[in-house]
Amino acid sequence: MARFTRIEVTQKMKETGIVPVFYHKDIELCKKVVKACYEGGIRVFEFTNRGDFATLLFAELNQWAILECPDMILGVGSVIDGPTAAMYIALGTNFVVSPLIDEEMARICNKRKIAWSPGCGSVTEIGRAHELGCEVVKIFPGSSVGGAGFVSGVLGPMPYASIMPTGGVTPDEENLGKWFKAGVHCVGMGSQLFPKEILASGDFGFIRETCRKCLAIVQKLK
Repeated sequence: MARFTRIEVTQKMKETGIVPVFYHKDIELCKKVVKACYEGGIRVFEFTNRGDFATLLFAELNQWAILECPDMILGVGSVIDGPTAAMYIALGTNFVVSPLIDEEMARICNKRKIAWSPGCGSVTEIGRAHELGCEVVKIFPGSSVGGAGFVSGVLGPMPYASIMPTGGVTPDEENLGKWFKAGVHCVGMGSQLFPKEILASGDFGFIRETCRKCLAIVQKLK
């Protein structure tokens, strides 16, 4: 069962502004990454459903996080169908993120009052996501869909939309400034926050400090 309500998830996404996106088959590495982000001030984290046995990894990671990072809102991303969403809901995910709109997934998440963010690439898709009960829509890939200009364009006729771009977000003030000035609810950030060489060297202090810097930038931009 989710520990955080869909309202709490939505509010915390906006409050912190940064949602790290990460997957690795090594569970111990996943724990160290989540811990580094937590120590850096992150409170919402997306574990991506990418590899074999990802559900088993998530189950262990979530149980660990409840004890070691109690205020971390751990969710799952890259979910593309209802049955997969149901599996993660059974394992206690606090939110579900998808690269696409799937109505079965919407029904399953809504029935359990789980926050879900489908990927959208047009105003029509964002409108459909709202009809299906979505609070925060994901635009993916953010830079390819139209970047910050797309966000500001959407918010013209739809100022009530809460938008989270993923893809094309980097941990620097210039890039983050473009997104937040355009009016995003929050941003998702993956490989740019976790460079391969940093993971290979085990420099989790770098991840912790990068998270702190990003959060400070976001607070300044708000």
